[in-house]
Amino acid sequence: MADSTHGPIRPAPTNWAGNITFSTARTHRPGSLDELQELVAGSRQVRVLGSGHSFNAIADVDGPAGTLLSVAGLPPSVDVDTTARTVRVAAGMRYAELAGHVHRHGLALPNMASLPHISVAGSVATGTHGSGNANRSLADAVRAVELITADGSARTLHRGDEGFDGAVVALGALGVVTALTLDLEPAFEISQHVLTELPLAGLDFEAVTSAAYSVSLFTDWRGPRFTQVWLKRRCDGPPLDFPWAAPATSPLHPVPGMPAANCTQQLGVPGPWHERLPHFRAEFTPSSGAELQSEYLLPRADALAALHALDAVRAELAPVLQICEVRTVAADTQWLSPAHGRDTVAVHFTWVPDTAAVLPVVALVEERLAPFGARPHWGKVFGVAPRELRARYPRLADFAALTRRLDPAGKFRNAFVDAYVT
Repeated sequence: MADSTHGPIRPAPTNWAGNITFSTARTHRPGSLDELQELVAGSRQVRVLGSGHSFNAIADVDGPAGTLLSVAGLPPSVDVDTTARTVRVAAGMRYAELAGHVHRHGLALPNMASLPHISVAGSVATGTHGSGNANRSLADAVRAVELITADGSARTLHRGDEGFDGAVVALGALGVVTALTLDLEPAFEISQHVLTELPLAGLDFEAVTSAAYSVSLFTDWRGPRFTQVWLKRRCDGPPLDFPWAAPATSPLHPVPGMPAANCTQQLGVPGPWHERLPHFRAEFTPSSGAELQSEYLLPRADALAALHALDAVRAELAPVLQICEVRTVAADTQWLSPAHGRDTVAVHFTWVPDTAAVLPVVALVEERLAPFGARPHWGKVFGVAPRELRARYPRLADFAALTRRLDPAGKFRNAFVDAYVT
């Protein structure tokens, strides 16, 4: 089926996990900027799908009259400026594709998320991150945002412009992002080391998370320990020194029983940054519908207290949990970034695909983490009340004012945005 004006129209999609079915009967996929501008200008409500890796209704429209669209049909442009060390990338491109282009120019992104299959614009719009005490969220690399506003006109916001820090992690509420310009750095190599059985008792959290460029701790909460520690060491950095756990003798997957062949190279073998920073290989296509996800980000200074608070309820967590990952993120200035204004620890839960069983446990996690002002990842399963969540973002009122200035009629809002941005 096709629309002669706005390109191919797809059947109503679900998200990646299948726990959300979107409200409209079809998805528009314009093939040019002109088609996109016409579509936006003629629509009452517009929301944009990224790669579908959100686990809540953040991308949905409020009913069948809304326009749900994808920018994946726009030309997949990538323009690398080796002198300025920047790249301008089409919003719908996925990180795995972008990384290859950048690396061929001898340059690199500072960090990547664990999964390289997610879209660039969708990732930064929700505050997605990798790991590392000195590494900020993916949104921090953005230096320019190009978007289509409510009347169909094109606009570009640059770093340093008024409101720019509200325009990157923007939940899709300001317009349709068509391209981003990102900062780059010289390419580097990483060696990835996996260790096993790190006790929670006596854990020196700061020493552990500063042991490599990027550090991830995994636990199934079936005991007071981390089952695996993933250390991604820059080969131009100091040698690895990690006396607290034993090295794995063969490659491992973070989730017990899953094939390690899907994961990036381990056992300390050096390789390009984009083949080590993600946990999963670019050529591996993740399955759909096999999990739900939640994540909470809180001050890094509270990491140990928060981990012990979760350990106290591990009997409730473990039956519905596939794996829990703990990472760190450096503070940034993005108004709606969950790492805004504070060095952060992120506690990520990959749950079994059973919403009824998972939601009560999510509520328990939120109760245990509430004293630390935990901010949920915008694109995951969470139940924090809007009033409580708004209080955890000191610049949220500024963001609400920015949405009113750029989108006075609320064309890009939906029920999710209305609940949290007032």
